[in-house]
Formats: sequence, structure tokens, C-alpha cells
Amino acid sequence: MTKNYVVEGMTCEHCISAVTDEITEVKGTQGVDVDLATGNVAVTGEGFSDEAIVAAVAEAGYKVRD
Repeated sequence: MTKNYVVEGMTCEHCISAVTDEITEVKGTQGVDVDLATGNVAVTGEGFSDEAIVAAVAEAGYKVRD
């Protein structure tokens, strides 16, 4: 399963790394692909929740657009 999220505020490679690191700690995630230009974050895996991804992004210091 792949779910897409739009993350606001990412501007550089460090931002990508921070978001990726936090999301990969969520149980059930298997991959994270970030498009810096659009802010799109594709998360692959099974059994993770939207709430867990939103919380992980917040932990990295960013916000998932509603």
C-alpha cells in the first residue's frame, strides 16, 4: 500500500532527511519517497495509520497539509 501526503515547510535535503527518518520509525512503514519541489511524501508499507504519519512529520518539525 502507498499513501501520499503533502508536507509543508520542507526546503532542503536536511528537511527531507528529518521527515524520512521520523516516518521510517513508524511501525508498518517500508519506504518513504519525498519530492521536495511539490512537498509530496509517498509512504509505502502495511498497517500504519494517517495519524501516526502526521505525528511523525510533526516530530520532525513540519506539518501535513489537510
